[in-house]
Amino acid sequence: MDGVLLALDTSADLAVAVVGPDGEPLARRRLAEQRHHAELLAPLVLEALADAGADRRALTAVVAGTGPAPFTGLRAGLVTARTFAFALGLPVHGVPSLDAVALAARDVARAGDEVLVVTDARRREVYVARYAVTDDGVHLVQGPEVQRPADVVVGGAVVVGAGAHLYADVLPPGDGAPVEVDPVLLARLALDRAAAGVDQPAEPLYLRRPDVTPAGGRKRATA
Repeated sequence: MDGVLLALDTSADLAVAVVGPDGEPLARRRLAEQRHHAELLAPLVLEALADAGADRRALTAVVAGTGPAPFTGLRAGLVTARTFAFALGLPVHGVPSLDAVALAARDVARAGDEVLVVTDARRREVYVARYAVTDDGVHLVQGPEVQRPADVVVGGAVVVGAGAHLYADVLPPGDGAPVEVDPVLLARLALDRAAAGVDQPAEPLYLRRPDVTPAGGRKRATA
């Protein structure tokens, strides 16, 4: 997967990166906004491409964070990724957003440690996934799943992610623990997995029903 990659994530903030073929960041853009994803994301992508001095025709793939995350924001990110990819005839590679946070945690964890990534699922719940840290990266051990913060079993793991800072009383974060999803790391994971022949479906990880559902049809009256 040579060339320039566009990577984006909407599992929390709006985050966009343009990444070179060796995984080096060419441009980053982030907007601390958890609403209006559909309106704001496409302009953010264009700004990142301009910052990188990259024509969209130079892109060879689009990488999208697949969550888990609430329905609306995550859907907007994946739709935008697919739209850009379709318009340019490019493949879309999906990478779970928690994987990128776990990879960033290698700066605060050592080989042999476990990392517990905890992010905000709203409704006073968190998304949780457990990873093993090895010399060659991080590997999913358990999850992702939705839990109440008090029910999460830390078990000696290094706790990272935005959820740890929201519920530090029961999920104390490790020193220097990463909080945000870095789309550059999403791109690097996609590059590694593509090289290894790993399938990377761009399917969303919702883990639960959306907060808002369409109203059902009216019931017919009976005598």
